[in-house]
Amino acid sequence: DNWEVIYASEHAIDEAYHGDYMSAWRGMQAMDNDLRVYQLDARQRRFAREIAPDGGEFILATLKVDGKEIPVRFTRTGQGWRVTDIHGDTIKEIGPDHPDVPGPALTGHWYYTYYLIRARKRREQDALGELPIPAHVYYGIHTERGRRNFDVAKETIGDWPNYLRCLAMLKKAAALANAEIGALPPPIAHAICTAADEVIAGRIAPRHFPVCVLQGGGGVSTHMNINEVLANRANEILTGRKGYDRVHPNDHVNQNQSTNDVVIAGFRLAMHLELMGLMDALRTLEDVLEKKTEEYKDVVKLSRTCLQDAVPITLGQEFSAYLAPIRRSIRLLDKYAIGCLELPLGATAVGTGLGVSAGYIARLYPNLVDVTGLGVLKSSNLFDSLQNGDLFIQISSTLKSIATSLSKMATDLRILSSGDAELRLPAVQAGSSFMPGKVNPVIPELMNQIAYLVCGNDVTVTMAVEGGELNLNVWYSVIAKSLVESCRLLANAAPLFARRCVAGIEVDEAICREQAENTLSVSSVISNLFGYEKGVEVSGLARERKLSIGRAAVELGLLSQAEVDDLFDPMTLTDAERSAEAIGRFVARRGAIEDSNQ
Repeated sequence: DNWEVIYASEHAIDEAYHGDYMSAWRGMQAMDNDLRVYQLDARQRRFAREIAPDGGEFILATLKVDGKEIPVRFTRTGQGWRVTDIHGDTIKEIGPDHPDVPGPALTGHWYYTYYLIRARKRREQDALGELPIPAHVYYGIHTERGRRNFDVAKETIGDWPNYLRCLAMLKKAAALANAEIGALPPPIAHAICTAADEVIAGRIAPRHFPVCVLQGGGGVSTHMNINEVLANRANEILTGRKGYDRVHPNDHVNQNQSTNDVVIAGFRLAMHLELMGLMDALRTLEDVLEKKTEEYKDVVKLSRTCLQDAVPITLGQEFSAYLAPIRRSIRLLDKYAIGCLELPLGATAVGTGLGVSAGYIARLYPNLVDVTGLGVLKSSNLFDSLQNGDLFIQISSTLKSIATSLSKMATDLRILSSGDAELRLPAVQAGSSFMPGKVNPVIPELMNQIAYLVCGNDVTVTMAVEGGELNLNVWYSVIAKSLVESCRLLANAAPLFARRCVAGIEVDEAICREQAENTLSVSSVISNLFGYEKGVEVSGLARERKLSIGRAAVELGLLSQAEVDDLFDPMTLTDAERSAEAIGRFVARRGAIEDSNQ
């Protein structure tokens, strides 16, 4: 059988599900007749009836066979039913006891399928043998082997649009350079460029890039996936059909290139784009923190060290501390984003450039600048670029720094919104199924967990960079997965944290001021004026009688109330210069009194 079912579901075939099948769904003979789409009659509530192109009808359902759910057909056989798989192989014969309700006779778990897509298969051959490939896809046998070998996670390179775009840009620039030096016939180069433009524009669907992001082989499967897609599409442009008779994935699309330099170069370009996106996201948070710093510049509260009461501080000062590492991180990310534009293209296998045609490098980089619109340049040391990933450790370390800064801020907000609740966080959802009215700090808790993931990814990147051997680091798939995941988590989380939490913070200024005025930690002012022992005495009296430090100093006859009001004003205590001036006034006043008494 040259056909296989690639989609069978109760979900309609629309933009939300397999949007790239829409042309076939609308009744067109799409993709060279390689797809057949069936609408099922949903008038029967338990089962659906297939409307086949030849007018035949079958009842369709989904059956669990050997633990796996597969689409099946029910065909009447006299008064009974014959259950077959899509290819016609018999699974079970059902007698006349259940002529109208065939499902429960087999299993209690039935689903009626509304929509079905079948795909024609083609066959490709390599040195290891022959494999069937869905005829409607643009990838080939190398990709199919990679898809089967590395089927360990749902995330595929098709889920990384930035990476695909960057690989396609590299291939387009290479095709242009090869054409300019006479190494590639212009019609073939033009077809490759057209196919690359379609990938760059997102017109070739992610399902054509099914290789898992985690893979062995140093990225060969990823590289051959883009090569095969461009070759098949370019051949289709030139001849009207898929295949490699006019455009070959190795001989033409990959001319003057190696997996080793292309995969690393593509990832560097993709990281540049990811970092630019992350910086934009962080600027959203930066703006909100900057506004909060200004908004709360005159709100006095109590600081805490070792989770114990310390000295007065303004809430604006606290927010300025949250803002500072975000700004530093943006500057670092900008530096590393520029570093990602230094590419090892032309290194081929190990950095020697073996096999590269004369004039290719001289034409490649100018074309790449034109194609990408970025200031890309050739690495000053190609051997270094293939072997060493210290740039990625630096990027990962900065991502970890961002994550821990956000997590620390989130933890602070959780603490400050508990108990007396100096801060009130926006209520975004109910917090308990048991305690009515309870609201939890769910957004800060999310930030904490994102930090745990990013820190774990940093360990992975560190180990993978350290694990590079001799002339090539082959662990770029796990480095890429970890960095892309960290970038995306932070890029999604930072604006969410800013908008759904930080921007909506409310302050109980009365509680903040009360705590700042009554802290015993300002006894350090007494120590400064009268010595440490007096500071201990005043602090002890204040604790014993539950007095403020200023009031205790008055009761001990050390200060007048006017002096207390000047020295212990909470806003004064938050500013070193103003506090020093107040102490200076006190010393001058006491000195003048002593002089007059002499």
